[in-house]
Amino acid sequence: MMDLNTVWFLLIGVLLGGYAVLDGFDFGVGILHLLARDDTERRIHLNAIGPVWDGNEVWLITGGGALFAAFPIVYATIFSGFYIALMLLLAALIFRAVSLEFRGKVEDVRWRRFWDWCFGLGSLLPALLLGVALGNVLRGVPINQHPLFTGDFFTLLNPFALLVGLTGFALFVMHGALYMTMKTEGDLRERNFAYASRAWFAFVVLYVLTTLATFFYAPHLFRGVPNRPLFYLFLLLLLAGVVYIPVAIKAQRGGAGFLASSVTILSLMGLAAVSLYPRIVPSTLSPEYTLTIYNASSSQKTLQTMLIIALIGMPLVVAYTIFIYRQFRGKVVLGDHSY
Repeated sequence: MMDLNTVWFLLIGVLLGGYAVLDGFDFGVGILHLLARDDTERRIHLNAIGPVWDGNEVWLITGGGALFAAFPIVYATIFSGFYIALMLLLAALIFRAVSLEFRGKVEDVRWRRFWDWCFGLGSLLPALLLGVALGNVLRGVPINQHPLFTGDFFTLLNPFALLVGLTGFALFVMHGALYMTMKTEGDLRERNFAYASRAWFAFVVLYVLTTLATFFYAPHLFRGVPNRPLFYLFLLLLLAGVVYIPVAIKAQRGGAGFLASSVTILSLMGLAAVSLYPRIVPSTLSPEYTLTIYNASSSQKTLQTMLIIALIGMPLVVAYTIFIYRQFRGKVVLGDHSY
């Protein structure tokens, strides 16, 4: 039977996985926004995610709150160590949100161009930074016995983390392009299939390189993993998703391709979780300083109380997400009240 520490580890993984799938296509759409050919295409990009982007970010907020409640030492150590990167991430997310609301307020080409760049770069930067953050967590960071982060901002910009960041970037572009195939028609839809195909190829190449690099930069991730059945389940799902995506693109089945892309993202998150468990953040200074689900957790009473709250709140988040996506399904149709 799983203990409370493991349950919270899984719950946080589900929340972050949900965020990666949902806000991941937002990032991809924002990056593709920079390639739009005219104002109509830009408005289509904005309206494709306009009704859902803020709901998608609820998963990140909930995941951060769950991390704070269940593993406060991890929250304190990582958020302080990643402070500059997190401020850049928050600034990018704020500018992306503001651009959606401000872009159409003034009928001026320069005004719209400025907010278009804010929207694009506000999507591009998080898509890269989140992957870099994950790469650092997988590789490990310099945490001492107190536990305190002893590195600096440039410590985070190591080759392995940057490679993971680029892999995630390509994955989000592909994910966003496949989402846009469900929201567009005609030439724009054809181009989104082409973007998805190119991003898929880039992702596969980068993922292979990342896997090879893991043997050198983070060999600890492979220890004990072959004995865990979940590893093989996630690996099979990952292979199925990656193999099916080009098939869906060739058949121009955007919905199926998007589902396969979602499975790919969730499988990657699952593999990362299985490889880390029971660690949360490995220490590069000494294995003894590694933060785990046991030495960095709240008390059992806190975990039990917060779990009750989570079991009440999570179904509401899921129900809201399903309701919104059902309400705004279908192709984007521009109207008087559109962005």
